[in-house]
Amino acid sequence: MTRAGFKPTTACLEGRSSIQLSYRVGNVSSTIDLRNGGKNKKNPPTPQTLLRSTLLIIFGPPHPPLRGAIKALSMDVKIEDSWKAALKQEFNKPYFLQIATHLKTEKISGQTIYPPGGLIFNAFNTTAFEDVKIVILGQDPYHGPGQAHGLSFSVQKGIPPPPSLINIFKELHNDVGMAIPKHGDLTHWAEQGVLLLNASLTVRANEPMSHAKIGWAEFTDAVISKVSALKENVVFLLWGKFAQEKQVLVDATKHLVLKAAHPSPFSADKGFFGCKHFSKANTWLMSNGIDPIDWAL
Repeated sequence: MTRAGFKPTTACLEGRSSIQLSYRVGNVSSTIDLRNGGKNKKNPPTPQTLLRSTLLIIFGPPHPPLRGAIKALSMDVKIEDSWKAALKQEFNKPYFLQIATHLKTEKISGQTIYPPGGLIFNAFNTTAFEDVKIVILGQDPYHGPGQAHGLSFSVQKGIPPPPSLINIFKELHNDVGMAIPKHGDLTHWAEQGVLLLNASLTVRANEPMSHAKIGWAEFTDAVISKVSALKENVVFLLWGKFAQEKQVLVDATKHLVLKAAHPSPFSADKGFFGCKHFSKANTWLMSNGIDPIDWAL
């Protein structure tokens, strides 16, 4: 496989048995062996080069195509432009290299990772930064086949809604009279400005919280901080202890923070049912001249 500006020099990129990464950018080529931490005695890559080459493999080539020079090779995550501008500094930080290297290593070793690579940043690609009205913070992507698609609490059509999502629908029905939908795809909310953000953006199949400590928390904390700092009158729905710990990242003097128990069957009856967060969120938005969310699915 050959991509503009990125030419594999061996076939090992496509294999699962090797964790040696060979790459070429412009006139410069090198080999990274992830078994020894990416060290190359003859021509060691810089952290920036390692970051960029690794992320190209995981997230795809930049657009428009590269023109051959290392200087022109910028880490270009497939993420909506307004988010790319808001978060550009994060993509070149060491922790993001750690995320990329971890995902690449697991992928090569044969691990199944959810959601699929093209949906890791689905929340950002569906809800532009300037369109964010509400943030609903989840903890971890669903770890079963076909469930996770990059939106917190949401599952793709054709997949039965998990228990927490069913309880969300019950509260919506009691709060605003919304009919219980037959599917669990919340894309319609995201398209209206509801940022459905998980604290971790990936997970290994059948291993909940398996990527909680690979660096995603730092990235999503930065997302919350950016929304808080650069926008006004956003509603943050924080359900459960984990989400409520993120309140310190939000400026409550210019945003609305609503807290309740998690919608899990283990806690929904301890304060989630009856919280009326959906009507309260819309009341806040309208009072600030912002169009409300149509929660119907």
